Amino acid sequence: MSVVAQPFAARTRAAVSPLRRVLVDFPVRRPTVDEVVAADRPEEPIHCLRPDAVAATASDFVQSFPGDVLYAVKCNPDPAVLRALWDGGVQHFDCASLPEIRLVRAMLPEAAIHFMHPIKARGAIREAWARHAVRDFVLDSADELTKILAEIAATEVPGVPGLIVRIALPKGAAMLDLSGKFGAEAEAAADLLRAARGSARVLGVSFHVGSQCLDPLAWREALALTGRVIRAAGVKVDIIDVGGGFPVAYPDQEPPPLGACFAEIEAGFEALGLPDARLWAEPGRALVAAGTSVVVQVQARRGAALYVNDGVYGSLADAGTLGFRYPVRLIRPDRSSVAATTSFSLFGPTCDSADVMRGPFLLPADTAEGDWIEIGQLGAYGACLRTAFNGFDRARIVEVGDKPMRDRPTSLPDPLEVAA
Repeated sequence: MSVVAQPFAARTRAAVSPLRRVLVDFPVRRPTVDEVVAADRPEEPIHCLRPDAVAATASDFVQSFPGDVLYAVKCNPDPAVLRALWDGGVQHFDCASLPEIRLVRAMLPEAAIHFMHPIKARGAIREAWARHAVRDFVLDSADELTKILAEIAATEVPGVPGLIVRIALPKGAAMLDLSGKFGAEAEAAADLLRAARGSARVLGVSFHVGSQCLDPLAWREALALTGRVIRAAGVKVDIIDVGGGFPVAYPDQEPPPLGACFAEIEAGFEALGLPDARLWAEPGRALVAAGTSVVVQVQARRGAALYVNDGVYGSLADAGTLGFRYPVRLIRPDRSSVAATTSFSLFGPTCDSADVMRGPFLLPADTAEGDWIEIGQLGAYGACLRTAFNGFDRARIVEVGDKPMRDRPTSLPDPLEVAA
């Protein structure tokens, strides 16, 4: 018997918003997280979205920042979050991929989309330009400049792009350093500005001081370097993009007020002497962190370790890999706890022993199997880093109307002492 080979059918998996949505057991909106837990007693994680809080935070940022605010979509691409940001006044979106561009354009037809990844596929450039009206592109090399111009010229849509040259910064003190992957060194950046000027509708310079940057002076120092690059290039620059990195509060981190960051940015921008240039920023965490919390259930307790149904392969990647300590609170619908708080570590549901979040997380000493824990400040990089590893990819999503968890920084024990 002969066997006829069948053509291979390739499959693709969308990952812009990989969280599997389970909404059938919930109304679209509940008043509080506690009511959600009391009604359903869930055995799967619940992502509690607060669109009103996201819109209010966005509105405050847009009104306070002296320029255009580009939301970094990678931070949280959930459609409800994007809509809330738009409602809060964010009209510009920093996209790093074609799926992000497609999502924003489909949801927000009037949005200004900026392709801010320094290295792009050729087809992505063509589609972004010709189908989605993306007109601004970041680059950090001569090869990328040539690629952008060639692919735009290959479309049937005439026009001249905006070109933004990303410069490299020295390693800084941000919690997540971003200096090692992208950015042209000062001399090369000046060369790129000169090369791009004649082909650009608008020409800009961008940088990124690192994620969760607690030092407002980092922006002033980066702007001083930007000024040196522009003077060396000797060409007109229309846009100064100060990137993201704007910090938020966590239990062990007390960030400066955003106003302090904005003041350093304004002072550094003014010192450049570019009265006709436009200022951009690319916030992510600062806009959406407080807008989502995740409710997990304790499935077992072993001493100071709580085994819960979400972990580093789910919403808590940063709690494991980066050691972020998130605000937590116990939810126990049937009775309250009067026990003093103590320090716990969390273990996720997968079979990987690396699925651990050391914390320490402060919870009542009588926390036990069957209890629920709300974990706050997960609107940034929570759902979007979720994977399907070990089959633990299901989570519920519900919108709630109560206030976000905003713990004030506290003095916490050293995690090594807790582990001991």
